Amino acid sequence: MTDFDMARRNMVDNQLRTNKITDARLIAAMLAVPREKFVPDYLRGVAYVDEDVAIGADRWLMEPMVLARMLQAAEIGPNDVVLDIGAGTGYGAAVCSRLGATVVALESDPDMLAQSQRILSEFGADNVVAVEGALKQGYPQQAPYDVIVISGAVEEIPEGILRQLSPNGRLVAVVAERGRAPSARLARNCDGRIGFMTICDASVPCLPGFEVEPGFVF
Repeated sequence: MTDFDMARRNMVDNQLRTNKITDARLIAAMLAVPREKFVPDYLRGVAYVDEDVAIGADRWLMEPMVLARMLQAAEIGPNDVVLDIGAGTGYGAAVCSRLGATVVALESDPDMLAQSQRILSEFGADNVVAVEGALKQGYPQQAPYDVIVISGAVEEIPEGILRQLSPNGRLVAVVAERGRAPSARLARNCDGRIGFMTICDASVPCLPGFEVEPGFVF
């Protein structure tokens, strides 16, 4: 039988600490959230491997190191409001719930949304609200957000989502532009201007619905 507490500790020690994760609050959050609860029962034994884990409906739990590098760059503060886009079963939202004040977990698949609501309730993440909506549109009803996390790769970050950032708001996502190596990136709203920086190389599965429409060819 898998010792999940030991597996979680090994994940932090061998995947996170060895890959530039130094934020004590983030490390504590990832030690506190039982990743195995957010995957199907038959996959619990591989919940802590250092790769993405399929959870159904074109959703994945991102590789722990990539998620941690993104959240560390986002610098989620205790008073921050966070939007998690493509929340899946809610693992990323649960980690964010230990860092920020309020988390909006956006999911487009109704069955996956129901799963996340159940699991988050069982976990006791009372500051997470799981909502249904089109991922590419973000969730403007509760904007602005101090932090936006896109939980999967996208070809580009839609302008409509960037506009949902608060002043000095941060967005993290893996951007997989065609013809270029994918990378995790940080976007920051500086007085209405969005600046970008690369966090690290990262290859994670794409979220559906973010494909860039091909332009006209004459």
